Amino acid sequence: MFCSYACNSPEHLLSRRGFLGVGAAGLMGFAGMVEPSAAAELKKAQKRVVVIDLRGGVSQLETWDPKPGTDTGGPFQAIPTSVPGLHICELLPYTAKQMHRLVLIRGLNTKEDDHGKGHYIMVTGRRQEPAQDYPQIGAVCAKMLGSPDAALPGHIHITPKGEGGFNKSDSAFLGPKYASISLGDGKPPANLLRPASLSEAADHQRNAFRERANAHFTARRRTAETEAYTQSYEQAAQIMERRAVFDIGKESPRYHDRYGTHDFGRHCLLARRLLENGVTFVRVSHTNYDTHHENFDFHIEQLDEFDRTFATLIDDLHDRGMLESTLVVVMSEFGRTPRINRNYGRDHWSKAWSVVLGGCGVKPGAVVGKTNANGTAVVEREVNGGHLFHTYYRALGLDPKKKLYDNQRPIPMADPKASAIQEVLA
Repeated sequence: MFCSYACNSPEHLLSRRGFLGVGAAGLMGFAGMVEPSAAAELKKAQKRVVVIDLRGGVSQLETWDPKPGTDTGGPFQAIPTSVPGLHICELLPYTAKQMHRLVLIRGLNTKEDDHGKGHYIMVTGRRQEPAQDYPQIGAVCAKMLGSPDAALPGHIHITPKGEGGFNKSDSAFLGPKYASISLGDGKPPANLLRPASLSEAADHQRNAFRERANAHFTARRRTAETEAYTQSYEQAAQIMERRAVFDIGKESPRYHDRYGTHDFGRHCLLARRLLENGVTFVRVSHTNYDTHHENFDFHIEQLDEFDRTFATLIDDLHDRGMLESTLVVVMSEFGRTPRINRNYGRDHWSKAWSVVLGGCGVKPGAVVGKTNANGTAVVEREVNGGHLFHTYYRALGLDPKKKLYDNQRPIPMADPKASAIQEVLA
C-alpha cells in the first residue's frame, strides 16, 4: 500500500543502488545451492537467522502489547494466545496460535526516536558513533556462523521494491565478503544467464585469461579489495549454475497459497527457501508502518498481510525441522506513541515497545518485561538494543564478548555495557 502518511524521512526512500551483475562485488558471497543429499543434515546442524523488519515503526499497542479500555488503547481488543494468560492484539489471530513457539520481550527502551538512528541500533546493537562504524548483525552472523565452503552467501536482504544490489557499508570493518546482497522485490540477482552470443567455450577462455591476469596483478599488489573482487567472480560462476534456488515458482502451489500471493508472502517464502538451502542470514523488510495518520486503518491492512504469512513461516520452519536451529526476530526501528494524535495516528516512540523472538536457543512461550497500564513506560525488566544482541548471539551459541578486529583494534561483538536477557534463553 502506498504510504502517503509517513514522516518523509530519508530512511523511507528505498536505495536504488545498481546491481553490478556478475562483475566484481555484485555477487559477493554467492556460491550456489547445496546438494540435495546434504540438505537434511544442513537443516539439523546449521544455525541460521531470519529477521522480519517491520519498517517505519510498527505499533506495539496494535501488536504485542495491547492496552484495550485505556486512554491510549485504541479500538482493538486483546485476544488469548496459545500461551496461557498471554494476550496480544486481535489483529494477529494466526500469530496468536504460534505464541507457544515464540518469545515476547515487552520492556524495550532504545531511547531513539529517529528512523535512521533507531534502525542502526536494531541492526548493530549499538548507537551510532562518529569514530566507529559497526557491522550489522547479518554480517556478523555470516562471518561467525557461515562456513568457507558454504553453498550460498551468508547475508541476504529481501526488500519490498527497488533494484537489487551489493550493500558494502553494512559489513563495516568486516569487509565486503560479509556484506549483504539485496534482492529488490525478491527478484534474483541480475545476469544469472550467460549471454546467448557467448559460447561456453569462449566463456571458459575468457575466465582463464582473467584468472591469469588476476594472478599476475595480485602477485605484486595483493590487498583485501583485490581478493574480494577475485572471489566475487568465482562465486558468481557457481551461482549462475545454481540459480534455481531463487525461483519460488518451483515451490508447490500449496505453499504459495499458505504464504500469500502478495509481496510479503512471496518474500517470506523465498526467505524460507534460501534458509533451507544454506543461507546463514536473511532479512525480510515489510514497510509502511510509519502511521502518523490513520494508524488504525493502516495497521488493519499491514497486519493482515503480516499475520498469516508470519504464522505460516513459523509453522513451515517447525514442520521442516528447521525452527530449533533458526533464530527468528521480529523487529522495527521503534514503536509508536501511546498518545493518539489529532490525525488518528501514532508518532515515534522508543521508550516502551516490544520485539518477538523464536526458534534457536530461546525458551518457547517466555514473556519478559512489562509496561504500565497505558503503555507509556517500562515498569519491569527494561532492556535496550545491547541486551538484545547479547541475547541473539548467546541463543546462537556465540560468545557476545568475543573480539572482532578493525585493523588491529579489538571490538567486542556486542556492547560490553550490556548483557543477555537470561529469562528468554533456553
